Amino acid sequence: MTSLRGRLAGALLAVWLPATAQAQEPVSGGAPPPEPSGYKMDEYRSPTPATLKGARVVDTRAAETLWRDKSAVFVDTMPRDARPANLPPGTVWRDRPRDHIPGSAWLANVGYGGISAEMTGYFRDGLVALSGGDTAKPLVFYCRADCWMSWNAAKRAMEWGYTTVIWFPEGTDGWAQAGLPLEAAKPYQRAAAPSQ
Repeated sequence: MTSLRGRLAGALLAVWLPATAQAQEPVSGGAPPPEPSGYKMDEYRSPTPATLKGARVVDTRAAETLWRDKSAVFVDTMPRDARPANLPPGTVWRDRPRDHIPGSAWLANVGYGGISAEMTGYFRDGLVALSGGDTAKPLVFYCRADCWMSWNAAKRAMEWGYTTVIWFPEGTDGWAQAGLPLEAAKPYQRAAAPSQ
C-alpha cells in the first residue's frame, strides 16, 4: 500500500510540474556550442559554451581552491520549482530538494534568459548583499553541468558592473563527482527592511 501510494504521488507530481521545471537531461557529445550574443532563452539544460566573454571560467579543482580559501562568494543559480497555480485544493506540494556547495547563496530562478522586474530586484539586491556592495568581489556562479542558468546569471552580473565574475560550468555535478561535500540548500532570502 505504501509503495503504491508513493508511486501515485510521484506520478501526480510529475504531471503537475511545469514543463520547464521537469528534469531535462542534456544531450552530451560533440564540440561545445559557441557563445550566443545575448542570453540563452530556452533549452536551459543543454550543452554550454566553453567560454563566457569577460568572465574567468574554472574547473572543479580551481573552484575547490576558491572555496577552501574563502576567496570568493559562491552563487547557486539552480531554478526552484514553483507550486502550480492550478493544483486542486488539498494537493500536497513539496519542493524538490537541492544540495549545493557549502556556504553558497542559492539565488533561485535568476538564470533565465528573461527575468521579471521583481526577480531582477531580488537578484540585484542579493548580489549587493553578498558582495558587500563591492563590485570587484569575486563571485562564482554555478548550477549543474550543461546548465545555462549560471551562464546567464554570470553574464547579467557583468552587465551590472561586477568585474570579477567566475563561471563554474561543471557545477554541483562536477563537485559531487570529485567527492567534495554538498549541503542542503535553502533559497536566499532578502533581508527585511528596518522598521521605523
